[in-house]
Amino acid sequence: MRILMTGATGFIGKRLLARLVCEGHSVAALVRSPEEARAGTAYPCQFFEWQGFDSPIPVEALEGVEGVVHLAGENIAGGRWTRARKDKILDSRVLGTRSLVEAIRKTSTPPQVLISASAVGYYGDTGDAPMDETGPKGTGFLSDVCDAWEREVEEAKGIRRVISRFGMVLGEEGGALSKLLPLFKSGLGGPVSSGKQWVSWIHVDDAVSLLLWALETPSAQGVLNAVAPEPVTNAHFGKELGGALHRPAKVPAPAFAVKLLMGEAASLVLDSSRVLPSRTMDLGFRFKYPTLEGAFAEIARHACYQVLQREQFVPVPIERVFPFFSEAKNLEELTPAWLHFEILGTSTPEMQEGTLIDYRLRLHGVPLKWQSRIEEWKPDQRFVDVQVKGPYRDWHHTHEFQTVAGGTLLRDKVRFRLPGGLLGRCLGRPFVDADVKKIFDYRAKIIRQRFGGTGNLGGATA
Repeated sequence: MRILMTGATGFIGKRLLARLVCEGHSVAALVRSPEEARAGTAYPCQFFEWQGFDSPIPVEALEGVEGVVHLAGENIAGGRWTRARKDKILDSRVLGTRSLVEAIRKTSTPPQVLISASAVGYYGDTGDAPMDETGPKGTGFLSDVCDAWEREVEEAKGIRRVISRFGMVLGEEGGALSKLLPLFKSGLGGPVSSGKQWVSWIHVDDAVSLLLWALETPSAQGVLNAVAPEPVTNAHFGKELGGALHRPAKVPAPAFAVKLLMGEAASLVLDSSRVLPSRTMDLGFRFKYPTLEGAFAEIARHACYQVLQREQFVPVPIERVFPFFSEAKNLEELTPAWLHFEILGTSTPEMQEGTLIDYRLRLHGVPLKWQSRIEEWKPDQRFVDVQVKGPYRDWHHTHEFQTVAGGTLLRDKVRFRLPGGLLGRCLGRPFVDADVKKIFDYRAKIIRQRFGGTGNLGGATA
């Protein structure tokens, strides 16, 4: 299936793009800068330039497209709602959707389905009353924006239309939770206002799965609430997040302080949203994370670590790529010269589960010895190496290889902790993060030189 996306470089869009490509779909995306998008995307994707929400969409972008996923829109939580900002939020959704629908009308063979994002803000402040897809429009700025946005989607006549009303999308690397995590990790989180207002949420993996399911399910049409089946109160939300992070969550944020800080945008956290996905579930969608406890457990399982994730596509089959990484000596080629990296020896002639690798390096002039062990070894799929002896308290590096679009997608996930507890982390993190990033930037460059391809995503995070 050929899919056209907007918002492909956003929080949800990046993950959806990855899922689509990995499941065999062909993907095109409308972006402001194709060059920047290509450099920042690890997956094979055709990018078309779309300069602004009110500018025309290139007709060729829709050639052969069977499905459209429209996620683009100005970030509603990106700052105070000044008059100019509110206009931008509204125009990005209304004018952007209008341009997309007009482009669909001009195609000789229109797509079969248009899926557009919207938000549970459509229902306004619901108080304690549960609200499903049959609920009426509420009042307020966000409700008006969502209503105008959805009306533009309905103008796409003759094709299947799906409107996904999203609640708070939870994920470590983006959305509202990425702003809350540092606060809660430090033990300064807690309820907002009375804490009695309801929060409708969805794990980002379920958000992506729902969009993919809607693309592939002919019976999915009309409004679908993209929220988990168990909304919670704000106080419960904070308690569960603090519990998942093993931190207290008792520092309140008074309503007046939130209003002073956020202005009219304070409605994002002060309004109550008790929304249910009744129609979504009736049509057959099943949530991987139906409860907040399960969602936070997955998100916070590496919370005490710093994490670096990278993805890189190379137009070469796994059978040629994996052997390069299976040779310990090639680590020297992948490591920048300023580390003075040298393999001292391995405990087995060939890499396998249990192999020990000894090497030495020099970091900022300090000589170090390191020993790692291959904890898992699955040829042409993945392997995991962990530090046995070395400068870190923990170091766990997962390498994954997947066949995608006739080439290979390489995924690296490094989970590490510094010695010295909280003090060591606070003092050493800025330097270590920078060093780890530089090392993997160099690694990506060498891989591109050797195998071709583009893409280099991710970075060290707390």
